[in-house]
Amino acid sequence: MDIIEWLAERGIEVNDKDLIHQAFIHSSYANEYKQEHDNERLEFMGDAVLQLWSSEAIYPMNLSEGRMTALRQQIVCEKALAAYAREMDLPRFLKLGKGEEKMGGRNRDAIIADMFEAMLGALYLDQGYSAITNILDEVITPRLAHPEESESFHDYKTRLQEYVQADSRRTVHYELVSERGPSNAPVFVMNAIVDGVIMGTGEAGSKKQAEQNAAKDALYKMAV
Repeated sequence: MDIIEWLAERGIEVNDKDLIHQAFIHSSYANEYKQEHDNERLEFMGDAVLQLWSSEAIYPMNLSEGRMTALRQQIVCEKALAAYAREMDLPRFLKLGKGEEKMGGRNRDAIIADMFEAMLGALYLDQGYSAITNILDEVITPRLAHPEESESFHDYKTRLQEYVQADSRRTVHYELVSERGPSNAPVFVMNAIVDGVIMGTGEAGSKKQAEQNAAKDALYKMAV
């Protein structure tokens, strides 16, 4: 079974098959096999569509603005998106370069989450909003029925932000400390800075996840 057949099983008949396949082409594969396109531009589109869809899904829940923002961040964070993709067995369709494959790229949350967003972007461009709802109704809508379960994705940045903002005079921001490794498998190191003091440090394969790890470190040190 390929991704086109997988989608057909969910009632989604695509028009541009090449566009859908592109969503699963990692830059390492494109570089190694001289492919013209990888999935990075589609990831950009998918991120935007995902933000809108999740906002529309959360709005009727009659939560405060702050809680809506926190819940949205929890259900669309990198770890959550990777979990959805694995739940649907989508990583099997991912095309990686040989080096990335050997380094365990197929199991990296950052790569899998980006692939999931790229798929949403491709589906939106090819089929419109209904196809997005078809997919996200399967993995996100059930979690919104029990929003407390989304806490398992541990949005440490939101927890740190809420703790710091309890005192309006305090601030928190993140700074990139370093970036190492090859372009197809970078490692970012970020600092969480509270009131001008480095309170936490984290590293990961994406800046977003490195910030989450830095926030986790800060919360631990602050005993929050």
